[in-house]
Amino acid sequence: MPTVHFTSQLERFLPAPTVSVAGRTLREALTNVFADHPMLKGYIVDDQGTVRRHVAIFIDGIQLRDRVKLTDPVGEKSEIHVFQALSGG
Repeated sequence: MPTVHFTSQLERFLPAPTVSVAGRTLREALTNVFADHPMLKGYIVDDQGTVRRHVAIFIDGIQLRDRVKLTDPVGEKSEIHVFQALSGG
């Protein structure tokens, strides 16, 4: 099963454990994470299910391509990392 890791910065606000979940796409994996950790959903996606602007997601070291429908594929041994995106100068 894919493993989803969240930045430790999230722990300041709510529990964000590393979890292994079923899923063949990022959407499926995150839906399964949110089923057990619903408070994470509002931080990661907006009310349309689109990845929030301040969030960066990498699947096996490659940045997420589909921020709207979350159709990027994930494999049985995929590592998904969810970060707070940094900006500024």
